[in-house]
Amino acid sequence: MSDVNRLITQYLGIWNERDEARRNAIIKEVLTEDSVYSDPDYAGIEGHAALSAAIGTAHEKFGDLVFGLGEIIGAHHDTALFTWRLGPAGTDEAVGTGYDVIEFAGGRIRRVVGFF
Repeated sequence: MSDVNRLITQYLGIWNERDEARRNAIIKEVLTEDSVYSDPDYAGIEGHAALSAAIGTAHEKFGDLVFGLGEIIGAHHDTALFTWRLGPAGTDEAVGTGYDVIEFAGGRIRRVVGFF
């Protein structure tokens, strides 16, 4: 598995991790300390703690639904574009889909811009 695939898979795992302590440990491993996340609902979440809190809120909203990787559309230099789906665990069924653009720095994710 390439580094890009590994990081994207780990990143989606952050969104699926319900245990806050485990989620925080993965965030520290995968994202830079100065990481920024934005999507249509969030203008710019800065740092590990803020992202973890937002994900905890999302779990309340999404219930048992999980994120899965759709397709890595492309990657070049320090940027990648991929699709994801949100749906019941163990299925390819999707109740939501989207695209994320991620930027890398030092072997970790520095910025995520999500579209859904």
